[in-house]
Amino acid sequence: MYRFLLRPTWLLFHAAVLAGVILMTAAGFWQLNRLDERKDFNSEVRGRSQQAPLELTSVLDEIEAGTLDESSAEWLPVTATGTYLPDQVLEFNNSQGGRAGDNVVTALVLYDELNGETVSVIVNRGFLPLGVDVPAPPRGEVEIVGYIRPSEERNRGGLTDADGGQPLTEIRRIDVPRLTKQFPGDVAPIFVQLIASQPALGSGDPAPVVLPELDNGPHLSYAIQWFIFAICVAVGWVLAVRWSLKVRARARRAEIADSPSRVEDEAANQPERTSNS
Repeated sequence: MYRFLLRPTWLLFHAAVLAGVILMTAAGFWQLNRLDERKDFNSEVRGRSQQAPLELTSVLDEIEAGTLDESSAEWLPVTATGTYLPDQVLEFNNSQGGRAGDNVVTALVLYDELNGETVSVIVNRGFLPLGVDVPAPPRGEVEIVGYIRPSEERNRGGLTDADGGQPLTEIRRIDVPRLTKQFPGDVAPIFVQLIASQPALGSGDPAPVVLPELDNGPHLSYAIQWFIFAICVAVGWVLAVRWSLKVRARARRAEIADSPSRVEDEAANQPERTSNS
């Protein structure tokens, strides 16, 4: 009854259905893993960003000593006092509040009183919409508050910034090792994403870059969709098999119903035998 399911075309159909169910189920669990990662990320950002600001120089000392790694320091609020360098770099192809624009990147020179050294830290001063003139950084000593951010790396397949030794004026990402080549002295291995500044930011200054969205994203709905797709494929296989069984059963009944009349027709067409006396 079910031997037709072992025919080559049906075997290919079984394999395609099985592969589809496996892939769709795996995609669903992958989305659930992404959801867990997103929740962990949100928890880390909330927990670190709400702490009291630390002195940037003390955090840098811990990073240099190896007692704190850059990834663990990300999103920690810090304070620093220093003087901006006049040279600025634009991180282009950004958006904020539904508007396209650039982030303004400037180096802040600060004095490490503990070690008696001068060190520069790269500061993402904030976002400017396209078409807005880039204001010069504030003059004189400023006190900033911002989040620690690790150097941004190029994703696989992403474009690279020029590396010809010339100072960059536009960048695709805040690649700290690359930018250290154009700023004097020692440069911190991280950058600071500005929150506030004293003297206070004016209306023409870049707007501080907002925290990333801390929702769970679409991962749960995507996972449910993949699981539904997998169920639909499995149900479709069952329906296809049942439909084929019904068609074959109907054909079998029709064949059986035709058998008596076929026998009678064959008997009627046979010549009559004559007996010899």
